[in-house]
Amino acid sequence: MLAVLTAGAALASSPDLGKAEGRCGAVERGPAFLVGVKGLKDRAGQLKLELYPDNDTDFLADDNVLVASGKTFRRVEVAVPSTGDVQLCIRAPAPGVYALSLLHDRNGDRRFNLNSDGIGFPGDPKLGWSKPRAALARAVVGTVPAHIAITLQYRTGLFHFGPLKER
Repeated sequence: MLAVLTAGAALASSPDLGKAEGRCGAVERGPAFLVGVKGLKDRAGQLKLELYPDNDTDFLADDNVLVASGKTFRRVEVAVPSTGDVQLCIRAPAPGVYALSLLHDRNGDRRFNLNSDGIGFPGDPKLGWSKPRAALARAVVGTVPAHIAITLQYRTGLFHFGPLKER
């Protein structure tokens, strides 16, 4: 336990954690998720796709803690393209089951803003005020890239998140 705490203390916090490991090749052939992004509110800001272990303890946990503990964590961040369909690719360390989250960080501050940002997960679970269970954000990948879609959800009322209505 002391070794994990010491390793965590030595690991500098960085928004770049997991990026090198998550980056796909020009033509990705190994385990990866090709994520079609649906329901963007607008074309502002950044998209941040993250891959976690498929369990409630590690899902959406602090990336510094996950990396220091030798657990799976991957991240891809891109500016929202001004036009066209949006697809992100994130590499998985091996075939298996993972939990994924997608953030539309509309102001680019690298934090989830409840009032303006969008969030989504595979399977498009109904969202409440707490983080979803990992089982509701899980996706499976084999030895080749898996195509999935995630619909972003935004705060649409005092106590409700949901996809935006088609315009």
